[in-house]
Amino acid sequence: MRYFGDVNTITDAFHLALGLIWHFDTELLRIIGLSLRVSLTAVVIGSIIGLPLGAFLALARFPGRNACIVVLNACMGLPPVVVGLIVYLILSRSGPLGAFGWLFTAAGMVVAQVVLITPIVAALSRQVVADLWSEYEEQMRSLGLTRLGAIATLLWDGRFSLSTAILAGFGRAIAEVGAIIIVGGNIAGVTRTMTTAISLETSRGDLALAMALGIVLLAIAISINAAATTLGNAARRAQGA
Repeated sequence: MRYFGDVNTITDAFHLALGLIWHFDTELLRIIGLSLRVSLTAVVIGSIIGLPLGAFLALARFPGRNACIVVLNACMGLPPVVVGLIVYLILSRSGPLGAFGWLFTAAGMVVAQVVLITPIVAALSRQVVADLWSEYEEQMRSLGLTRLGAIATLLWDGRFSLSTAILAGFGRAIAEVGAIIIVGGNIAGVTRTMTTAISLETSRGDLALAMALGIVLLAIAISINAAATTLGNAARRAQGA
């Protein structure tokens, strides 16, 4: 058993963690691969749903629209454990989607992450499209574009800014632990992701693997922020052109 208070143990664990990364440890790669596969799948699905939804709410006018926007913004802060509980009930044997057998599978974790990140992508894209519409509304109307055509045009024009919304969704997904541990069960080789593995390995004292996964997770987080900053600068340059 390794202890947090032992400096030598922490140093040794850190060196072992670097060794696991350097030598491409099989278990480490399996966990990272599953995490990326689940999160990227969830981001693709969440973006397919969230981008058009956000654009629709930005341009459409209907009774209750403001209430929908308020609810959507509130859903950006959905507690992951609550989402996990709801998805668990939906995917359980007695739930409406129980026949698919997705509980304690990667597919179930994707469902939970889609529920978490779709409001983020939708809310951020709504703001981006609303800003673009206020700037180009007269031009769009003069071109005689339909509502659908305007949505497609604005989504394309705001692609750099919208990419940051997608990256924000991916950041939420890859760092999520509460929902997926409820829905996935943290089964080794099946549903064990980076965040759930860090929690498990730390609790049982395997600091080397936990640290290695933590280093990779931090590297991913930094890469996401760097990409978001780059895309944000590209968006500002495109608007200024």
